[in-house]
Amino acid sequence: MELIQNTPDLSAYLAADEVIDHHHPLVRETAARLTEGVADSYDYARAAYEFVRDTVPHSQDAGDPRVTWRASDVLELRTGICHAKAHALAALLRAEDIPTAFCYQSLLHDDGGGHVVHGLVAVRFNGAWHRQDCRGNKPGVDARFSLDGERLAFPVDPQSNEMDYPVLYAEPHPVVLRALKAAPDRPHLWKTLPTAL
Repeated sequence: MELIQNTPDLSAYLAADEVIDHHHPLVRETAARLTEGVADSYDYARAAYEFVRDTVPHSQDAGDPRVTWRASDVLELRTGICHAKAHALAALLRAEDIPTAFCYQSLLHDDGGGHVVHGLVAVRFNGAWHRQDCRGNKPGVDARFSLDGERLAFPVDPQSNEMDYPVLYAEPHPVVLRALKAAPDRPHLWKTLPTAL
């Protein structure tokens, strides 16, 4: 699959906004801690990925009813669904000038009743984009940071009408963001997450 930037301006994939608030002190402090002892930007990207994947529990896996969407809140409260965790990872990567995009999949919902949009990121190294999924591992899910072939949480199953969306967004998709912002808790969010983009 060819990944397609929704804007040709690479600087858009480094921008901060109310969601990807990489100028927030907590994001900056976390990024500074993660840079200690890393050799280069590749090592930093892996460290940031593993930090979000492993230290911010996926709220569904953890049974946490709180909904987060702003990167700094995800890092402070240490909870979020895939989309929120992607926002936190993007902020940490952009804080160190690593272009980061938002990308999405349409997957079968956990309950098997229809599809749901799953969020991940793509990082740009050596002139190419590489998708990464920091949702968090669990039995049956073994996602890893990789610039040499994808190691995503959920490879799509075309026979189940699952699909990868090829577009790389500079900002979180507005349909996803609206659902996150409007949800009073995760059980409500589970019912209102978009089924397609």
